Amino acid sequence: MNGMLVESARSAFSGFEDHLVRPVEVVVSDLESFFANLKKWQVAQNLVSRETLEQFWFRHVRDSLQLLPLLSELGGRIVDIGSGGGFPALPLAIALRGGRHEFTLVESNRRKASFLRTMIRTFELQGVVLDQRAELLGAADVGQVDVLTSRATASLVNLLEWTAKMRHPDTVALVHKGREYREEVAFALNTWQFDVVEIPSLTASDSALLKLSRIMPRTLAATTSS
Repeated sequence: MNGMLVESARSAFSGFEDHLVRPVEVVVSDLESFFANLKKWQVAQNLVSRETLEQFWFRHVRDSLQLLPLLSELGGRIVDIGSGGGFPALPLAIALRGGRHEFTLVESNRRKASFLRTMIRTFELQGVVLDQRAELLGAADVGQVDVLTSRATASLVNLLEWTAKMRHPDTVALVHKGREYREEVAFALNTWQFDVVEIPSLTASDSALLKLSRIMPRTLAATTSS
């Protein structure tokens, strides 16, 4: 890598070094290879926004790696909904390769799913890809889900509805959301009950990471409390 790429890559990991399973130089090398593959596949398949492709390290890698400190405190079975070009799941899987975390990437677009499978094989990651719609999946398909992740996939209400059959009482959702995240939370609270922590995004001043726990439908919550 040239000097500018090295600086960009290292800045993407700033503050997260202690959460990596392997040396940062090894992880950076794998992610640079991933970037090369992403650009190659991008020619035929729109995996990420073309406007953000050259901001790979900041806009995609650092944005994904924001979850590392949170994942260190949670269970190791992770399901990523609407994985698309692989964010946040693939940078996380590369960063945590060789550790206790296992990833299931859910992507209904067959071409994108093919890309994801190729990356998992290429980098020997602890993960599988399901090319199905999230709302059709349940615990029998994805196993015991400790953490749900999603980045720019669906509204919070839809995401909670789609994943209802996958979750157990201790499942935590870590969701990237844009500038209207407070409105989404307020709307979702009409039909769902959950504890939420809003964590300011490190890559977009008007965005946030939402950590949702103790998720249950309002009707079930009312029955439990009565």
